[in-house]
Amino acid sequence: MSKLGNEASYLLVQSLTKAEKRHFKLKHNPKGPLETPLFVQLFDAMDKMKTYEEKVLLGSFGKKQLPNLKRELYFHVLGCLRDLAEKKDVRLKIRQMIDYAQVLYNKGLYQQALKLLNRAKSKAIRCHEVELKIQILEFEKVIEARHITRSIENRAEQLRDESHQSVRQLNRLSHLSNLALSMYGQYIKKGHVRSREEAVELKKYFEREAADYNLIDTHEHTAEFSPSEQLSFYEKINLYQAHSWYAYILQDFPLYYRYVRKWVHLFEQEPQQKKIDAALYLKAMNNLLTALFFIGNGKEFDRTLAALEAYWEAHRHSANENTKTLAFVYLYTARFNKYFMEGTFDQGLYLIQEWEKELKRHQLQIDPYRILVFYYKIASLYFGSGENTLAIKYLNKIINLKIGNLKADIQCFARILLLITHYELKHFDLLEYLLPSTMNFLEKNKEMSGIFIEIVKFLRRFDRLGLRGLPGAFIELKHTLTQVAQDPYERRFLLYLDVISWLESKIEGRPVQAVIHDKFMKRLPRI
Repeated sequence: MSKLGNEASYLLVQSLTKAEKRHFKLKHNPKGPLETPLFVQLFDAMDKMKTYEEKVLLGSFGKKQLPNLKRELYFHVLGCLRDLAEKKDVRLKIRQMIDYAQVLYNKGLYQQALKLLNRAKSKAIRCHEVELKIQILEFEKVIEARHITRSIENRAEQLRDESHQSVRQLNRLSHLSNLALSMYGQYIKKGHVRSREEAVELKKYFEREAADYNLIDTHEHTAEFSPSEQLSFYEKINLYQAHSWYAYILQDFPLYYRYVRKWVHLFEQEPQQKKIDAALYLKAMNNLLTALFFIGNGKEFDRTLAALEAYWEAHRHSANENTKTLAFVYLYTARFNKYFMEGTFDQGLYLIQEWEKELKRHQLQIDPYRILVFYYKIASLYFGSGENTLAIKYLNKIINLKIGNLKADIQCFARILLLITHYELKHFDLLEYLLPSTMNFLEKNKEMSGIFIEIVKFLRRFDRLGLRGLPGAFIELKHTLTQVAQDPYERRFLLYLDVISWLESKIEGRPVQAVIHDKFMKRLPRI
């Protein structure tokens, strides 16, 4: 159990829903409190704890007994969760059928085992589970090779051909999933490309790895593929994911939109997969909403968000905790983005209290970087609404949050936005203190963008400008930043910090959200 960590059992118990806890108690303590097993007593003790307290448990169960009890409890809880999940998870259902076939085989009931395996294989094929299909085929081959079953004429040849085809499919799937994961890892590690050299290097790598899967793109939702065998559902998913991340890293958002739209369309073609792999469908919709946000398509964004909310309302009660956490992240990301895109920041302030309440339900599952991104969105919402003091509260949370080896881009944006909010509040003495530490952080994390440098220059010379010089300085800075932003590798900073609109608000003497809202309204199609 020490390999799992002292808190593993506690965290698992704390993650359970009321229904899961009730199932556990009914299964393992049906006769009531007089015959309660020790591991159930440990379950009750952990369930009551707000934080893990090893000393309290040692006092109740003893140093020698506690590790074994924690191990026993851990696997009993997993067993109960598996029992419940088998009713909803198609992969567990298929594995259960394979396990039952093994039991039948061990009893010498070969024909019954083959019949059950055939049913499992049909289900695996319908659900595009190629790995499970291969496992079933290998089991069928074992039975046919070791016993005279006389199940079907030419059975050996049929199994051989099925096996060859499935192995080729698995190899393609593995290559494409590796490519998609590689692109995602590239973004997590480095973010968007920062130079022409990085873009060229990325393009060479991607084109080499995707050479055997060139898309004959029709610019519609479907596409043809170069391999002689048509790609399966998950092969297409991984290929579209790889292309999506590739375009996203390059900041080619129209291309990014095109591929995530194809990704979503696969689920529309096979709607049963929305239930079978709800997490992947939610991820596809999240990426589509992100693409629509970046290209500024408000009408389709609203339709897509409404479709996602309707889907979730219909499926939330049957979803597992992983899917619920993903839905929480994706839905609130889209809801925040809607107000950013429209420039209606003050109308979105109600979301903050909602989000904080929901976060408490998912705090065991959600990772620190997700929280950091939400803090930045909340700070931006307050800043856009003119609530600069509250914006600073969340910006400081970002700056103080430890994120390990994750990229520090959001923390860089947060530091620049912190300077601007202090400027808005006329905290000029504090600005002098913050400017050097901000520059040091940017240099350390190699985020010395031309846009960032020009903003820092402006703030440094503020005290020399005087009130009369400010309007001209704002106009000059806007012109400079507009010129710098012509470089596609500088433009990425404006995706997360719309400094241009802020400068326009200062020049025109209007709230920043009014400037952004006017831009949004001009983009809407005329009817």
